[in-house]
Amino acid sequence: MPTDAVLRELLVRHLETWLPGALHRARRATLALAYADGDADSAEAALRVVARHADRLRGRQLTVLVLADGTEELPARLGAVEAELPAGVAVHLMPGGPARLPVAVKAAGAAGAPLLSVVDDDAADPAVLTAAAAGKPADVLLATAAGTPARAALADAGFPLTTEVELVPGTGAPARLFAFATGSDKSLEAFKEALWALDGAEGVRYRDPAGGLLDVVPAPEGGPLRDELLAELERRGPRTVTELRRHALTATAYRSGDAVRALTGLLDAGEATRDPEHGRLGGDVVISARGGATAS
Repeated sequence: MPTDAVLRELLVRHLETWLPGALHRARRATLALAYADGDADSAEAALRVVARHADRLRGRQLTVLVLADGTEELPARLGAVEAELPAGVAVHLMPGGPARLPVAVKAAGAAGAPLLSVVDDDAADPAVLTAAAAGKPADVLLATAAGTPARAALADAGFPLTTEVELVPGTGAPARLFAFATGSDKSLEAFKEALWALDGAEGVRYRDPAGGLLDVVPAPEGGPLRDELLAELERRGPRTVTELRRHALTATAYRSGDAVRALTGLLDAGEATRDPEHGRLGGDVVISARGGATAS
């Protein structure tokens, strides 16, 4: 299924960024992979990323939890990669799927240290999401059914920064919702960069939370984001560039850099104004809709 390939590549790309940072920040970290159905390809790909970073694991401890049902080949597939891992990596394969994540995270002593969780589950169980928030810091990538109120559920679980995008396969297969939650602006930026750099997204388009389908390309069409940022200014009044970049990151499928380009377009078209009028479009520049809307 195309969305499975997208989830696997997103995991690999984000793990390439997350793992070096987590091992630099702390002496121990946890990677939790929880699937409602077994996903041998995704779990194997994650372990191969870990193997590539073996030099960074000296003197560090990484616990990898794989929670899945329904794939008899998982032990053999993962066992072959485990042989390539350094001594500081402990891999635990547990039956039961995402519902076991709270128990597994507690047993692994993951609280208080970096924790990256991938939860592929249409149930989006609040207890599972709360367990994923136990890390310090904590990141979670949630793949769930389209229409799930994922952002609200992740915020309730304790994540201060959330974003989501709907993946729509061109084959007519059901759309899926991917949501990412974290406490780090840097981590959120890295996820968004990975989202638009995917090689495995052929035949898939993104449905932006503000509406409309977007092709998965490095430089996505900017018109929908310009419309959304202008609507945000009309809804809430003048905003700084920093606030509008954050809005793009959390409330749309776009990156913060896309927001700067969209704002430049609005200014050039005379649909918005800026204060001060000249100079670099820095974070403290205040942008207003041309109509001069005030915050409600």
